[in-house]
Amino acid sequence: MTTQKNATLSLDGQSYEFPVLSGTIGPDVIDIRSLYAKSGAFTFDPGFMSTAACKSSITYIDGDKGELMYRGYPIEQLAKNANFLETCYLLKNGELPNQAEYDVFESTVRKHTMVHEQLTRLYQGFRRDAHPMAILVGVVGALSAYYQDSLDINNPEHRMIAAIRLIAKMPTIVAMAYKYTQGQPFMFPRNDLNYAENFLHMMFATPCEEYKPNPVLARALDRILILHADHEQNASTSTVRLSGSSGANPFACIAAGIACLWGPAHGGANEACLVMLDDIMKQGGVAKIGEFIDKVKDKNSGVKLMGFGHRVYKNYDPRATLMRETCHEVLNELGLQDDPMFKLAMALEKIALEDEYFVSRKLYPNVDFYSGIVQKAMGIPVPLFTGIFALARTIGWIAQWHEMIGDPEQKIGRPRQLYTGAAQRDVKPIAQR
Repeated sequence: MTTQKNATLSLDGQSYEFPVLSGTIGPDVIDIRSLYAKSGAFTFDPGFMSTAACKSSITYIDGDKGELMYRGYPIEQLAKNANFLETCYLLKNGELPNQAEYDVFESTVRKHTMVHEQLTRLYQGFRRDAHPMAILVGVVGALSAYYQDSLDINNPEHRMIAAIRLIAKMPTIVAMAYKYTQGQPFMFPRNDLNYAENFLHMMFATPCEEYKPNPVLARALDRILILHADHEQNASTSTVRLSGSSGANPFACIAAGIACLWGPAHGGANEACLVMLDDIMKQGGVAKIGEFIDKVKDKNSGVKLMGFGHRVYKNYDPRATLMRETCHEVLNELGLQDDPMFKLAMALEKIALEDEYFVSRKLYPNVDFYSGIVQKAMGIPVPLFTGIFALARTIGWIAQWHEMIGDPEQKIGRPRQLYTGAAQRDVKPIAQR
């Protein structure tokens, strides 16, 4: 980070100078930390669209160019040349592991996949039809009651242990949430399977017969996890950082991130996409796409096209290209090319890529569109989509939380406001009101 120039702000006849900071790549940042002390004014930036709340060396996004990098590595290369645990190691430690480092890391994660047996009883306190995200918020937050030996955030060893536990146990916790809602027995993790295979085993195996994870589906899941592992300072990551800035333990911070991710405008986007496809199916499927598209173009209809466009990417979502490839691999493997739901999705994709209305607005299919189709094809129920997103994003949250703890400039989060309420007034006795 360098400072080579200043920005000048004029207010009420006074001029104030502020240093301009330059990162490795990306826009310059005006350091306004002294703004209030110098001028008595705050900035106003709803949604923090023009505000950098922290320094970070983890993830870089260029929305105009459609670029996403983890620690400097393009997401396209990671998705093709690394697996999810390699990506976890990269996000957590800053570099990709060599074979010896990977073997130690993978072995350590494998040894922590089980959860405390008493933790399994928490599931019984939820209704069988509870949304999986409701379960995850409660169970992940409760981890702090079972692993009290790793709650000192100022102890590097505690932070390392908590990180490993979260990476290792999240697949088990998510799979158990699914099994509970299905009324099926929990399946213990198997240390002879890789990360993605083990999750599929815990999801779909039963004690009645042997289950062999399909390698095509396991690789598809692994790619989903890589593509969702981190995404810079989004809403849930900012929530984790804000929670952590108060000194909260890592399990509580991750639970807060899960709660934020639950929203349909964030992690629930792929779930909303499948709900949209289901609604079109009920109205007549492919034959009714034209009518649906007309409603989308009508601003007064209230109908939205879910799974297309992205708040950050003003070009094609780089993750979508990879997920599209995976989507077709999975559909071909399962023989679902002619399934009505998936034919509808492909028809909708074709229109969005060719129709001038969508092309001119750069409303390309995003990663949520394709990942939702892939998970649906794999037999994962729609309400669990966001849970798998949380499983993937856990490593990003951990890396961001760990970076924040080690930042000497980090303070407890305290956003300011533009107050628009009543001016000071007196309280009258109740009889005079």
